[in-house]
Amino acid sequence: MGPVTKAVIPAAGLGTRFLPATKSTPKEMLPVVDKPAIQYVVEEAVQAGLTDIVIITGRSKRAIEDHFDRNFELEHYLEQSDRYELLKEVQFTSDLADIHYVRQRDPLGLGHAVSIARHHVGDEPFAVLLADDIMVDDAALLRSMIHVYERGGHSCVALTEVAPEEISSYGCVDPDPKSQPGPDLLAIRRVVEKPSREDAPSNLAIQGRYLFTPEIFEMLDRIEPGRGGELQLTDAIGLLLEQQDVYGVVCRGGRYDVGQKLDYLRANVEIALTRPDLGPAFGEWLRAYVAGLDQP
Repeated sequence: MGPVTKAVIPAAGLGTRFLPATKSTPKEMLPVVDKPAIQYVVEEAVQAGLTDIVIITGRSKRAIEDHFDRNFELEHYLEQSDRYELLKEVQFTSDLADIHYVRQRDPLGLGHAVSIARHHVGDEPFAVLLADDIMVDDAALLRSMIHVYERGGHSCVALTEVAPEEISSYGCVDPDPKSQPGPDLLAIRRVVEKPSREDAPSNLAIQGRYLFTPEIFEMLDRIEPGRGGELQLTDAIGLLLEQQDVYGVVCRGGRYDVGQKLDYLRANVEIALTRPDLGPAFGEWLRAYVAGLDQP
């Protein structure tokens, strides 16, 4: 078993929930405070030791490539203006990792997006990080998933407990109650894509972090398109379960689904409050604003 050094970040979605803002701006480039959402995801991968990253893009996603590229004119301007702190931030973005780009020409689903990374990944384990999911946890969740692989060579997925009425929006796992190797770590018997509340085997939803052995590519070759002609990653995980154990790591906090408007707003507020340069003043204003809402 080789070490996990590669990450795949699918970022080819249209972002229709955020129209008209995403008509000309990739949803992954929408700012959370003062950084685009996808930069949080790349930084998380780097914090976990994954420095070889392939981003799956599509049409109108050139801004993502430009963001992680050098901008010599801007750097020169900041240097000449003695704005060295901003210069460090700009250079940090372009020096984060070894980033590659592969275009998903047809919107055929998450399974298809992962499958086209195979030539870059090769015969190695790799992580998949969805660009809509921001984890503010110093990469603790991703590190724990890597640790699961390092201990036994197993694939694993991240899980979040959701309300029963929300489970139909997610892939759902059926955990094995007889096998729980550690706290917040459980064996998975099967996966179900977007089950009804009545048919869901649990309230554990698959969230946007995965760690796969390269056998997942063989499973992606075997699955058939589902609704909308899309290849579902959960279907491939179901086939993978026939060949190897797959584990779930339960996430207890730090997650923001910035593909949802309410969570996007929550991420901006909560992350801003943790910033030493913004938190005190913003918190004071926010308390006064909320207090004013309670006034008759």
